[in-house]
Amino acid sequence: MSYFKEDFTLKATSGLEINKAFLSDRAFILYFYPKDNTSGCSLEAQDFSDLYGEFKALGYEVYGISKDTLASHEKFKTKFELPFDLISDGDKLLLGWFDVIKEKKMYGKTVMGTERSTFVFDKGFKCVAEFRGVKAKGHANAVLDHLQR
Repeated sequence: MSYFKEDFTLKATSGLEINKAFLSDRAFILYFYPKDNTSGCSLEAQDFSDLYGEFKALGYEVYGISKDTLASHEKFKTKFELPFDLISDGDKLLLGWFDVIKEKKMYGKTVMGTERSTFVFDKGFKCVAEFRGVKAKGHANAVLDHLQR
């Protein structure tokens, strides 16, 4: 399945512009998360940060992505000293392509939100793993374990 349906351009931290050409010759991990500075998302970001060197040693770049603004991402990245970049998808383009916008229960109400999910790609957009509906705690380790096998 090809998740990257057409060309796109999204802004990311560190002044990056992420598009199809930029990603095509890279192996990368794209992890979708609901919101900057929430407990689960902060834990997940720190876990990916702690293991970043190991992902890089295996040849993978890491990108976090949510619908938060670039300004929010910059603050989040700085606060936790994240070594990888965060992509802002305010228009929910990739969130839609990857089908990670789901109904969730929040305070007894049904709302639409981002389902925590991760996708691993080899060069040329070959999806080698996907993890959907995961819990934040231990998830980065599970991705690393999968790649080390």
